[in-house]
Amino acid sequence: MLFDPASSSDGAGPSSPQQTRGLLKKALTEGNRIGLLPTEGWRKRNIQFLNEVLIPTLFAPRQPGEDFGNLPVALLNEIGVTWLGHAGFFCQIGGVNIAIDPNWALWHGPVKRVRHPSVWAHNLPHIDLVLITHAHYDHLHLPSLRKLAAAQPIIVPEGVGKVVKNCGFGRIVELKTWQSATFQDLRITLTPARHWGARNIHDTHRQFGGYLIKSPDRCLFHCGDSAMFDGFQEIGKRASIDLALMPIGAYDAPSGRQVHMNPEEALDAFQMMGAQAMIPMHHGTFPLGGEPLHEPAERLVKAAIERQLENRVRLLREGESAIY
Repeated sequence: MLFDPASSSDGAGPSSPQQTRGLLKKALTEGNRIGLLPTEGWRKRNIQFLNEVLIPTLFAPRQPGEDFGNLPVALLNEIGVTWLGHAGFFCQIGGVNIAIDPNWALWHGPVKRVRHPSVWAHNLPHIDLVLITHAHYDHLHLPSLRKLAAAQPIIVPEGVGKVVKNCGFGRIVELKTWQSATFQDLRITLTPARHWGARNIHDTHRQFGGYLIKSPDRCLFHCGDSAMFDGFQEIGKRASIDLALMPIGAYDAPSGRQVHMNPEEALDAFQMMGAQAMIPMHHGTFPLGGEPLHEPAERLVKAAIERQLENRVRLLREGESAIY
């Protein structure tokens, strides 16, 4: 892997270190990092979340996974994606097998996974490369990463490398916003997001973002976690995105902070980027927001039909695959 933090030969990154520093400074001054303090009324919202969402899921039986048969194999000029649940994907692009934010946890503290995974780590072929969007526990799950680690490289945002250093990966590459790394014929670029990256209260220095993954023929975008912000326009200017993996759940945060997009905002971002197709994620796996678990998918389908985007938006079930 060649670490290439300032190259722009394919339009994915700034053309000079000065531009890189300028973009980073602009991102910070525009407030892309969301603060940790809750908004007024957070106590009431937390009680409501406990009573209406969290506690009912604790007593409900965990649903079984589904069997979709063997995973398809994407050709070099295709993108293959399999939804592993939550924000986790097994992706095939340019002949490379990539795992993004894999998470097979059945629990995150008191938060219960509502169904068993349909595709486990041992069901996947060898993973060539792992990408982590940020250090939050539901995106960077260390036991899940250890199941995949086989001395292959892993790419993380700046400040996250120390978290994964003992997992069994080979080279750990940290990227700043708009920096890129290459792997075989792929260029992977860390894109901005409006979120935050602290794993614990004291480590707010950790960065966060999404990824543009470009092969010679195709471009895949994984958004990571993000609230709505105008940075999606810049992402769309820098790449011709064939498929965007967009988060649609946990928008009714008990803290009251605007940290995730709702389904309509995810469609807004999808259209702002000019992407050709969209698959939703970050819904229906863990009850992390105050909205009913079924609501994000239903709202997305309704909004896609209203905008005449139903042929470009595909709702996968956990374990289901698609080829583009």
